[in-house]
Formats: sequence, structure tokens, C-alpha cells
Amino acid sequence: MWPALAAVAAAVVTLIVININGSLTYYLTPSEAVDRRVEFVDGNRFRLGGLVVVGSLEDLGAVKVFDVTDGAETITVRLRGTVPPLFAEDVGVVVEGAWFGDEFAADIALVHHDENYQPPASTAASG
Repeated sequence: MWPALAAVAAAVVTLIVININGSLTYYLTPSEAVDRRVEFVDGNRFRLGGLVVVGSLEDLGAVKVFDVTDGAETITVRLRGTVPPLFAEDVGVVVEGAWFGDEFAADIALVHHDENYQPPASTAASG
């Protein structure tokens, strides 16, 4: 009986580990993303974080193109999706997507802000 329970427990643990690994989204800096490029083939999603390079932001309507750097490496990002309100050059950003050739194709963007951030006052009329 104990060997059967041990086998079932091992199978359950294996399934849990496989499912967790399949749903993980890695967070990498540009240097780590370049160094680990072979681990993240085109289409393999991860999060890329760094500073938006000053002078690199290009607004193409539905797509924003900009460079993200960590000071050592720089990656061009094509963001198709909503841009956060605080998004700007020289601001920390985390984008989620995947490599597409030499560029990073993102569909989610989050902006880093410091602990002093205050949300804008509500513009909704109070009644």
C-alpha cells in the first residue's frame, strides 16, 4: 500500500511542477534577455524591464516603438497595446511579450514609479 501511495504522490508532485513551469513568466533585464536568448526562442513569452531610452520613442498609432536599456544592453520594443498613463522616455518600464527576430514584440506594458507616486485626482463629477 505504501509504495502505491508514494507513486501517486510522486505523480501529483510531477504534474504540479510541470503546470507551474508552464505558466511562469520570467522577468529579465535587457542584458539577461540577450545573454539567455537561446532559452527564449521567438514566441516564448517573458517580461523585459529597463529604462525607456531618451529619443527612441516612435508613435506609429496602434504601435509604439522604443528602446529599453539597463545601461549595458539595449533592446528595441514594438508595443501593440495600451500605454500606461506614466509611460515616457527615461522612465522605468516592464513590457511582456516575446522575441520576434531582433526585436521584442510586447502587448502589455507596466510603468515603474517610486514610493511617492500619487494617482491623479478623479475627474468624475461627484453627485
